[in-house]
Amino acid sequence: MSVSLHPLIDNGITKGRNNFPGGKLRCHCPSNKVEVTITGDVLHNHACGCSQCWKPAGSLFSIVGVVPVANLKVTANQGKLAVVDRKAAIQRYACKQCGVHLFGRIEKDHAFKGLDFIHVELSDEKGWQEPQFAAFVSSIIEQGFDPKGADHVRWKLRSLGLEPYDVLSPALMDALSTFTGNRAGKL
Repeated sequence: MSVSLHPLIDNGITKGRNNFPGGKLRCHCPSNKVEVTITGDVLHNHACGCSQCWKPAGSLFSIVGVVPVANLKVTANQGKLAVVDRKAAIQRYACKQCGVHLFGRIEKDHAFKGLDFIHVELSDEKGWQEPQFAAFVSSIIEQGFDPKGADHVRWKLRSLGLEPYDVLSPALMDALSTFTGNRAGKL
C-alpha cells in the first residue's frame, strides 16, 4: 500500500538545526504573497491528521508546529488574510486567494493561548525542528481514508520515528489536562 503522508516526511525526516533563527512563511500565490516572519524555531512540530489543518494536495497529514505569538509578525499583504472558521478554537488565518493557512491563533481562554500554529513547509529556509510525533491519526478515516489502511499508516509513521497518537502527544495532553484542572480548582 502506497500512501503520501506529507512531502516533508514521505522520504524520511531531515533533522532540524540547533539554534535555528526562524524565517519567512509565504502563501502559494504567484505574486503579492502573504509573508509571515517567524523569529526562532517551532516547538512540538508534528504530523497532524485532523480535518482542520491545511494539507498539501494528496497528503494525509499536515506538518504543524507552534511559536509564541510574540515571535510571529505578518510582514507583507496582511489584507489578503481571513479567518477560515470563527467558531473554531484555533483561528486559522488563510490567504483569501490561494487558500493556504499561514498561521492559527487561539484567542479564547485555552491551554495553548499565546501560541501560534504554523506550517514550516511554507518557508524556503531549511533547519526548522523536524516533526516529533503524529497526532489525530484516526481522524484521516473521518476524511475518507479506508480504515483498513490505518494500521499501515501507523506502521509507516513509526518507521519514520514518529509515534502515532489519536490525540496529541502525552506532554501536550498533560498540558491541556493541567489547564483544565487548574481552571476547575482541582490542582
